[in-house]
Amino acid sequence: MRPMPLEPSGRSISIGPRVREARIERGLTIEEVARVAGLTKGFLSRIERDIVSPSVSTLVSLCEVLSISVGSLFTEPEVKFVAAGTGPRVNLGGIDTEERLVTPREEARVQMLRSVISSEGRGATDLYAVAADVDVLHVLRGRVRVEFTAEQAWELGPGDTLTFNGHEPHNWSVIGDEAEVIWVLVPAIWST
Repeated sequence: MRPMPLEPSGRSISIGPRVREARIERGLTIEEVARVAGLTKGFLSRIERDIVSPSVSTLVSLCEVLSISVGSLFTEPEVKFVAAGTGPRVNLGGIDTEERLVTPREEARVQMLRSVISSEGRGATDLYAVAADVDVLHVLRGRVRVEFTAEQAWELGPGDTLTFNGHEPHNWSVIGDEAEVIWVLVPAIWST
């Protein structure tokens, strides 16, 4: 049996932004990396902007300076897609709410939910906390009141966003008609 010839995939590989990201993560200037790698600042700048393609030896030298593997520049980005309305229904304790998870269930770094809340909807009977360092509430439509104490409460309308520590006791309720909101929890509450 004869081996099949390999054909190029035709997809474009963008390594420049990954080189720039690695440089910035290490707190290095373009001048420092260029000097150590034996390149000009202008040439390295063109590599980072994907204007030129470096030779294999230049790429190996850059990766050594940046302490990254050459292969890391060519890995596919990890992307997960959740189509509108397909996220699983969840219930995080809200009363008279329909909540859908809009981030993948296995994502532990962040959890995002889209909630449609009836006019009688609220978080709980009393103040409560969640196991998230950051809790973000963004109102898409309707009005929502978020209470931390009797003296500290916020009323949010469409487009308003409130960010707070999820461990802080709080409660929320809809003001008037139905509301639709986005909740973002960091980290995802089931990851802790």
